[in-house]
Amino acid sequence: MESAGAAKYSFRDDYSDGAHPGILAALKKTNQSQQSGYGDDEYCDEARKIIRKLIGSDDASIYFTPGGTGANLLAIASHLRPHEAIIAAESGHIVGKECGCVEAIGHKILVEPADAGKLTPERIQSAVDKSSLFAYQTQAKMVYIANATELGTVYTRTELEAVAAICKKLNLLLLMDGARLGAAMASHKNDMTFADFFRLTDVFWIGGTKNGALLGEAIVIKDPIFGADFPYHMKQRGMLLAKGRILGIQFSTLLRNNLLLRLAKHANDAAAQISASLVQMGYKLWNETDSNQVFVIFPPTLVRKLEELFDFLVWENLDDGSQVVRLVTSWATMNSEVNRLCAFVVEWTARSRLVNFN
Repeated sequence: MESAGAAKYSFRDDYSDGAHPGILAALKKTNQSQQSGYGDDEYCDEARKIIRKLIGSDDASIYFTPGGTGANLLAIASHLRPHEAIIAAESGHIVGKECGCVEAIGHKILVEPADAGKLTPERIQSAVDKSSLFAYQTQAKMVYIANATELGTVYTRTELEAVAAICKKLNLLLLMDGARLGAAMASHKNDMTFADFFRLTDVFWIGGTKNGALLGEAIVIKDPIFGADFPYHMKQRGMLLAKGRILGIQFSTLLRNNLLLRLAKHANDAAAQISASLVQMGYKLWNETDSNQVFVIFPPTLVRKLEELFDFLVWENLDDGSQVVRLVTSWATMNSEVNRLCAFVVEWTARSRLVNFN
């Protein structure tokens, strides 16, 4: 087996790597061009034109923000009145991994159990019913979903259409967190286009940070009234970059020639290879591998040995003493490191079984 002195490689997240070389080249090429600030530059305009063509609408409002937490905060703050609440799955990113930013801007999150990370129409109805029991409860007004979800699962067209239908029936807005939208669209489970996401949601965003960009998310808003006010929310909350060109250049590069989806497919393929290899060795997946996140159940002795060579998250400790490990691949994940990880687990497993046999 490899020694603990070998260089560590990270499967901890999909934003530890820098930017795709094509983005760096575009930033360098345009560096001497003087541009207007705050997103009113030719590169942001170009990115908007590409996105509008992809979603099939010339009327959508499109803005670029530095990161995902800010994108969620802005999308919620700009669409909800102070007494209105947002429904989310208990595993949702806004629930436990954004430092209470939604609550900090004055909105309650109505949490419901998830089905493999996904919200269902039944859970949305349940949240609305519970928020309507008594006078002066915060009123449910928006539904938050992520695609891919926090657990790496992907909504199908049928599932998203069902969520959109219950939102329309209950007069709820639908927000789709797209931090890993590239991974969702490159998934073998995906049967939707950018145009479908625009049609079925009120606001969604396309993640760049986790898919080859240095930073940045592109927020797409359907209602022109909300869209017109959005820059004021951005400015008030410190997320309107003076050098907005930096974001526009990256998105125009990512969305040209299908680069965003090609990078996402590389990440998904690496995760699929890891997942298939671990299952072949006899390990159980805690969750199906739909995109670029692998959730696998390991004995703690294997986890400790793996930690000497790789970075990753221990997602959950199970009652039987085993541990759920999350392995995340990215656009830059090296095939050699995927092979090294799988080879290490193969060798450790073989030795462990030999010891137990003897």
